[in-house]
Amino acid sequence: MTFQILLTEDALHDLEALYDYITYHDGSEKAEYVLGRIESVILGLSNFPERGNLPPELSPLGIREYREVFFKPYRIIYRIMGEKIYVYLIADGRRDMQTLLARRLLQQ
Repeated sequence: MTFQILLTEDALHDLEALYDYITYHDGSEKAEYVLGRIESVILGLSNFPERGNLPPELSPLGIREYREVFFKPYRIIYRIMGEKIYVYLIADGRRDMQTLLARRLLQQ
């Protein structure tokens, strides 16, 4: 079964901000490379969505419906719902992920 992948508005904003940041600091060629690799990781979920791990910040809270995959240092947080995969967050894993996840996922 192939799953449909949908990016939330927040995830789309994450990609835009990431592209702008990398372009400013490292150039557009590097930004294109990083976003292309992130896109490949996301598209790979369509065939193997359960390959991701449970985010360690959410497991102690008993929240097990979200998963994550990586293109290090970037973390891609998503949820499988039926035959669809919703990508909620694309962020540098060196950020304060506890606060970011709480703000983004728990206040929906």
